[in-house]
Amino acid sequence: MVNANCYIIALSDQPCHSWIYILGGKMTSLSTHLNDKELWKINKDEVADYRYMVLNAPLEELIDTASNKRDDHWGKVITYSRKIFVPLTNMCRDTCSYCTFVKHPDDPDAKIMSPREVLLSAREGENRGCKELLFSLGEKPENRYAKPKRALESMGYDAMTDYLTDMCKLVIEKTSLLPHVNAGTLNEYEIMKLKNVCASMGMMLETTSKRLTKKGGPHYACPDKVPIQRIRTLITAGYCKVPFTTGILIGIGETLEERIEALLLIEKINNRYGHIQEVIIQNFQTKPNILMSKHPEPKLKEMLQTIALARIILNPTISIQAPPNLEKKHLEYVYAGINDWGGISPVTKDFINPQHPWPNINLLETMINEIGFRLMERLTIYPKFNTQDFLSKTIRGHMLKHSAYLHPDNNLKEVVTA
Repeated sequence: MVNANCYIIALSDQPCHSWIYILGGKMTSLSTHLNDKELWKINKDEVADYRYMVLNAPLEELIDTASNKRDDHWGKVITYSRKIFVPLTNMCRDTCSYCTFVKHPDDPDAKIMSPREVLLSAREGENRGCKELLFSLGEKPENRYAKPKRALESMGYDAMTDYLTDMCKLVIEKTSLLPHVNAGTLNEYEIMKLKNVCASMGMMLETTSKRLTKKGGPHYACPDKVPIQRIRTLITAGYCKVPFTTGILIGIGETLEERIEALLLIEKINNRYGHIQEVIIQNFQTKPNILMSKHPEPKLKEMLQTIALARIILNPTISIQAPPNLEKKHLEYVYAGINDWGGISPVTKDFINPQHPWPNINLLETMINEIGFRLMERLTIYPKFNTQDFLSKTIRGHMLKHSAYLHPDNNLKEVVTA
């Protein structure tokens, strides 16, 4: 008889610090969680059932099921966060085949933003009505290259996450903005330090496929894209009670089964810790000067199937979002079950997909209204996470500057047009 359960990846025996967590009435350490086989286990039969549903159910039926589930919890409301995008550094130790954001340290455009540049950007965003400051950065470039290491040392830092922590602190001391951090894979020490000075964190799981890390794959020679490292970060963020955003990247060579596995794993981890605010379904986009410049982009139908699948698989309290600037027919995403557009900036471009400008917020509101929905602004932190368990005292105090957004029965605010 074939075992119905499979492990996506082998467990790691890497040592961990001894944070304490209550599980089943018992005190447990982080290492216990990271090595909990039940948490990593995915049921093959469940994967097969969802695969059969996607391949055999009419798309309209799939979409109706997903949109009804969305409406039951979120109503006819689509949200977004007005943000300023701050690319703290565009250097990274990973070399993903689809990335244009990252620059080699020898590239004249490679840089680490100075505190002055960070603060100028933050104040510009604040003046334009932004509530969120998104810190996006390459992963641990100082661990691979001498140039970023020397640059950090010249400013008095050993690691990029230490500098990032101080930049978050600068933002909350000098502005009303709420920092959201996309710093990639992090250990528990880094997460706990950042938790003190940011409202939320995020890291795309992207995929659970080890196959894509092999030579010729998009994640070849990318230590932070090895699935186990990203899954460990998801678990650690839950253990440390951090409001978290994650998601999957569609069209980089993953199979339908691998998409389903990733969504089921996200759901399983969230069931344990309840920390995942949002799941992003993002489509791969071709760009000039990348190794995958001739790789086909996913069709709209694939995105609609995957969005609907995410809504059906995931807990209804999890916000499902898809970026509106990466698909001309992005209103189709609403019908498929999203309830959120993610961050939209009235100030800065999308540094990850610079060839795709953000939609105009006023125009987006008009389009949403025409199909029977309301566009509403939200914060980077959802109200149910505004507790002392999930937010530091510093951040909870900072949140009071945005008190109109925090009522648990009214976690959204009517969009303020610019």
